[in-house]
Amino acid sequence: MFNSFGNIFRLTSFGESHGKGIGGVIDGFPAGIRIDEEFVQKELSRRRPGQSAITTSRKEEDKVEFLSGIFEGKSTGCPIGFIVWNQNQHSNDYNNLEYVYRPSHADYTYKVKYGIRDHRGGGRSSARETISRVVAGALAKLALKQLGIHITAYTSQVGPIKLEGNYTDYDLDLIESNPVRCPDPEKAKEMQDLIYKIKGEGDTIGGVLTCVIKGCPIGLGQPVFGKLHAALGNAMLSINAAKAFEYGDGFKGLKQKGSEQNDVFYNNNGRIETRTNHSGGIQGGISNGQDIFFRVAFKPVATVLMQQETVNIDGIDTTLKARGRHDPCVLPRAVPIVEAMAAMTILDYYLLDRMTQL
Repeated sequence: MFNSFGNIFRLTSFGESHGKGIGGVIDGFPAGIRIDEEFVQKELSRRRPGQSAITTSRKEEDKVEFLSGIFEGKSTGCPIGFIVWNQNQHSNDYNNLEYVYRPSHADYTYKVKYGIRDHRGGGRSSARETISRVVAGALAKLALKQLGIHITAYTSQVGPIKLEGNYTDYDLDLIESNPVRCPDPEKAKEMQDLIYKIKGEGDTIGGVLTCVIKGCPIGLGQPVFGKLHAALGNAMLSINAAKAFEYGDGFKGLKQKGSEQNDVFYNNNGRIETRTNHSGGIQGGISNGQDIFFRVAFKPVATVLMQQETVNIDGIDTTLKARGRHDPCVLPRAVPIVEAMAAMTILDYYLLDRMTQL
């Protein structure tokens, strides 16, 4: 049950990093949605490895193959099954990890919980599992597009280098113009240089992604335990290496008084809106029609290509130097993953809202 995400729109994923493939089954997807497979593939290509000098060198086509639920280019309302075959596993790179626990990985917790673990790239705990999320998220984006809802994420901080403005200060069309996926070309170059330097040292670096949801209707979200921001937080914190989530002004708002933080209502030609959006488009756990924006912090990748102290499976002190192909920074490839999880959450809560109004 914990390999599934969502309530009405529901993804169940399967597969491991060095298994035969990664795939999923989507339930609850509306019928009659035009499925643009080229768009889905484009979204996967934004996530795939080997994109630039600042990402892992693993080469995978990540070509999605749909197995069911689509007929004559449209969704049928039946389960949509899909798979992406793994083609470039270097499992031997992980032979030295079979009997040791990597610092800050899931090796130890998986072994204690299940009594067995797949040491080849982390198995199920690998970020390669997010392939299924990007496919499902791309389909959710296609459905949301018909509702006028658009989702955009970008890199807003790498290590100490950060964008000082909010999303309205930048041209978001520039996000895909650089490998870091940052809308500020000057800052993007600084971020890229830092990541490349860190990679050369065999180390890793973290940072922050910002996501904006435009066109979300009023009323998504349920009282008390089904708050929309809680659902978004749950979605984001399920992503590998995600360590923190904040929406609206978040921690920044703690510097203000209530009179400064409140979003004052006004009548905008017959439509009630707010003059500011400190709330991030969500009030009382329910969308208020304004832009929803949030940030997700990602830790430095735990696999570093330098010697570290650890213990083996018998608890004896030892040292470890990881091998293989790894990202020095997850942020560029996490952008489409954050968008995908946001899209799945918003579509799911849109469908939930329709049910409560029947």
